[in-house]
Amino acid sequence: MAAAQNCMVTNDWICGEYLRSRSQELVDATVQHIWITVASVLIGLLVAFPLALLARRGPRFAGPVLGLTTVLYTVPSLAMFSLLLPFFGLSTALVVTGLVLYSLTILVRNVLAGLEAVPQEVKEAAKGMGYGPVRLLREVELPLAMPALMAGVRIATVSTIALTTVGSVVGRGGLGNLIAEALPSFFKAQVLTASVLCVLLAVAADLLLLGLQRLLTPWTRIRAVPVHGISAQGASAQNTSASAAPGAAASGRDTETEEAV
Repeated sequence: MAAAQNCMVTNDWICGEYLRSRSQELVDATVQHIWITVASVLIGLLVAFPLALLARRGPRFAGPVLGLTTVLYTVPSLAMFSLLLPFFGLSTALVVTGLVLYSLTILVRNVLAGLEAVPQEVKEAAKGMGYGPVRLLREVELPLAMPALMAGVRIATVSTIALTTVGSVVGRGGLGNLIAEALPSFFKAQVLTASVLCVLLAVAADLLLLGLQRLLTPWTRIRAVPVHGISAQGASAQNTSASAAPGAAASGRDTETEEAV
């Protein structure tokens, strides 16, 4: 018991006393980390979807849209926050806006890839049935593009969970705040605990979105099942044909013999 209580004094990596005494601090940091991530990904998706629709109109639009999102992703996080600071100040909106801009390069490309992967014959068939552009997008293209779209959301979410820690430079980094506070004194238990929680958040979010993807795309789980009845009938027909063939050949020979006579 004394060793457990002294683990903070001895600065051990694994310390149960730290978890007990700082549990509320850990919960608050985790909650902040989650809602910053969720807000950033949702806003990023709302911005990325119209940009992907614009890029789909042709190379004249695709080049500038994809190029701009790629350039934004290459900007270092500290430089990004510095550029946004005059507009948002030291606030959570500063961090969320930066994370939204970083997520666009992933989300726009995946939404665009999903929409372009819809077969042309499917779209032509829908148009022949009277589907307008909006209905075609909502009821045909978007469902078929959902696997690629959800894959982009999963990648963007995991990436955003990691980048949220950088928000600690303005005091809005969730679990990153705990890591930044512990680094000067190298508080091992706090660094390890916050880092492990970040990893667990990323894994949990990815699994949750994977389950949502499977729920939204049930047709991707359908496998072709061989119809044994048809196969049996086919085999029976083949056997019947095979057994009838010698008889037909024999009949043909008898006819030839009669004609010769």
